Amino acid sequence: MVLVDTSDDLPEIAQRQVLGLLDDQITGLAAYHKLDIRVLDVVHGRSRSLFSKCNPGDGNGLSEWTDNPRLARMRWIDSFRQPASDAVKHSVVSAQAASSPIMGALQDIAVDEFSSSAARDVEKTLIIVSDMLENTRDYNQYQNLADLSYQRFRQSQAYLKYRTDLHGARVTIEYVQRMLPKGIDTVRHIEFWKEWITDNRGTFEIARRLQGAG
Repeated sequence: MVLVDTSDDLPEIAQRQVLGLLDDQITGLAAYHKLDIRVLDVVHGRSRSLFSKCNPGDGNGLSEWTDNPRLARMRWIDSFRQPASDAVKHSVVSAQAASSPIMGALQDIAVDEFSSSAARDVEKTLIIVSDMLENTRDYNQYQNLADLSYQRFRQSQAYLKYRTDLHGARVTIEYVQRMLPKGIDTVRHIEFWKEWITDNRGTFEIARRLQGAG
């Protein structure tokens, strides 16, 4: 599962880095594993899927005698590789939105994709490409950069509103750095999201700063 925050422009160098990172996800995904590429649906405070499909396999390892690996690879390119690549390219196009409902999008993903009996116990990986600056009427990090504590968040309406269950999904943040007038303590900011992920029954893997800033 990949969520790309399109509420603001990605720096050009970060765009190139993201395209490479997500291309690795496409080509490295094991056969019969599902790839879902989503962007923020800012208007509805949710996520919107650009591509969702199980990898049918690229023909690698098939026998030349009993199968047709060349045909399988052509089908893989047409039905999976190319449409997934197109979705990745569209995912980095900014929507220039006034809000950024990251928690709502993550809750949406958890309900739609992680909550069924079939999905709860399987291995799940969630990659978030974002500056992680939550910006909604219920909770706004832009307005309180001096206090990114989890305690302040717990006292907001957003704490219960966006409470969810990530069902053990392993979460990686590809962190977009922003040049803000008052600056931002990125270490504390990432710590906030680590706590949010853990509090919502996810597994925080790593946060990596993308190159460039915008």
